[in-house]
Amino acid sequence: MHEWALVEGVIATAARFAEENGITEVTEVVVVVGELQQVEHEVLEFAFENLKTPLFKNARFVLESQPARFKCRNCGNEWGFTSEGMTEDVSEAIHFVPEMAHVYIKCSECGSPDFEVAEGRGVWLATIKGVKGDE
Repeated sequence: MHEWALVEGVIATAARFAEENGITEVTEVVVVVGELQQVEHEVLEFAFENLKTPLFKNARFVLESQPARFKCRNCGNEWGFTSEGMTEDVSEAIHFVPEMAHVYIKCSECGSPDFEVAEGRGVWLATIKGVKGDE
């Protein structure tokens, strides 16, 4: 499942960060999820609870969403993402490969498929809090 792979990557990255910074116990991890990823937050939360390593045994994982925003390169129009009216196949394609948005989404003003994803793409660590070994 896509969400489980994302969680494995987040935990591995956070563990590497903790090790590099002398953190012996992680207490909180804030993860930002771009709307274009269309991941199920409940599945992410379940995966975080079930994939914790001892370093994260008491950690709280906080998920924050970042809405998707597009900007047309043709007319400069900016608009947000909506999956309303999309078939399940289209939604799945964008979920697994967000770049596929260019195939299915057009500028809401001029209809151009030439736009940039200004926000709402990807999954990243916003903050990691923890206890250092000498504290």
